[in-house]
Amino acid sequence: MSLEEHKRRERANAIGLFRYQLICPALEDGLSTRQRGRLVREIAERRHIDPFGTQVQIARATLDRWIRRYRGGGFEALVPEPRRLATRTDTQVLELAASLKRENPARTVAQVARILRTATGWAPSESTLLRHFHRCELMGPAAGQSAEVFGRFEAADPNELWVGDALHGPRVGDRKTYLFAFLDDHSRLVVGHRFGFAEDTVRLAAALKPALAARGVPAGIYVDNGSAFVDAWLLRACAKLGIRLVHSAPGRPQGRGKIERFFRTVREQFLVEVTDTTAEDLTAAGVDHTGALLELNRLFMAWVETEYHRRTHTETGQSPLARWETGWDRLGALPALPTAADLTEAFLWSEFRVVTKTATVSLHSNIYRVDPALAGRRVELVFSPFDLQAIEVRHQDRSYGPAVAHTITRHAHPKARPETRGEAPPAATGIDYLALTAANHHAQLRDDERIGYHALYGTQAATDDTAGDDQVLGQLSITDLEPGGRTGASADHEGEVSA
Repeated sequence: MSLEEHKRRERANAIGLFRYQLICPALEDGLSTRQRGRLVREIAERRHIDPFGTQVQIARATLDRWIRRYRGGGFEALVPEPRRLATRTDTQVLELAASLKRENPARTVAQVARILRTATGWAPSESTLLRHFHRCELMGPAAGQSAEVFGRFEAADPNELWVGDALHGPRVGDRKTYLFAFLDDHSRLVVGHRFGFAEDTVRLAAALKPALAARGVPAGIYVDNGSAFVDAWLLRACAKLGIRLVHSAPGRPQGRGKIERFFRTVREQFLVEVTDTTAEDLTAAGVDHTGALLELNRLFMAWVETEYHRRTHTETGQSPLARWETGWDRLGALPALPTAADLTEAFLWSEFRVVTKTATVSLHSNIYRVDPALAGRRVELVFSPFDLQAIEVRHQDRSYGPAVAHTITRHAHPKARPETRGEAPPAATGIDYLALTAANHHAQLRDDERIGYHALYGTQAATDDTAGDDQVLGQLSITDLEPGGRTGASADHEGEVSA
């Protein structure tokens, strides 16, 4: 059956069900003729919503006809026959188009139409060809190839596989939040979760470390290729704890269906109740960004533990918590919890450096002194990303003690951005430096006497008796420059002429 034929049959079945729903009250056996007639009249007087969302009113004669059809042929008699439209396009052209498609399944509908126009001078519309290809079942996988089928995988036991991913959360104080979560593939239990202000490795560790301490060490972790999940730190942590880290292939998200379905539940049941807040809202409530984020994590933990973990999962038929506990009871064991020392070691960061001839190493602009015996060797620096002053030096799996800080310019790793970053700025001082500079400049121009513009443009020219009658008020007065009405230069010039 073609896709178009399937849609027509679904439409006809929906119409048949609508008709049966209308006449169903009048089909009871115990009704008299008068009672049945009264029911049919009431149905005919009301307006109804058909399967396609349109308000309709059915005449009584039509209802009586549907009742007779149902009594004679049952439900199938109420289903209308699909219309059979005669093909208006030349059959030979459609067969040629189908042959072109079968010849090269990679040809698109537009390409087949172009070939037909070139070969015959005319081609049907692309929509006509597309419908014809669907009827001939030519729009599936290419010839000789089968569609890729994905089986429904589920881990057989708890802690066999964890699936992790990140979800974009609400805005808290005008700052974006991200939810890191890890889901047990067998039970659908949320083993670890945390909201943070960044989608980075530090926030990922804040969700994963408590999960490992509380739920045990899984055999494998399945994640995508996000920057936080491909960081070398996560690979080191998994290697230290014996966890198999698996990344999904780019462009193939099918294996993360369970965590994506969980995120959909989070959006529909938790985030729908959370509203975005601004910095002004936090100030009015008397909390900072850190406090608001802690409250968001507290509310989410309460929802997970009281709602999600205890509600029956539609796929497993059990609540995630009950399935988690049942799985361990079946195995007759308990989750393998890591020791505090192993967990601390797994969540340390490390980088490799070559020791200089002066027995020093550098790490993010900091300089440390190490054992002189390590000069020229490649050593491993193990540290916490939040404290770059405490560095342990290792070489060939042997510890050479702590590195001695020589020059410290950075106290935390560049990737270890604190949650408090971006808090509200301090109160403004009210000092406008540029306005003060402009005022000082104006005062300097007003008080500066070196130019003496009042000597060049004054009122003395209008009152001086030595000035000529044609002297204009405000023009340069010669008498202001030279006693006797002449400048020195003018006198010398006249002397030269008289001579």
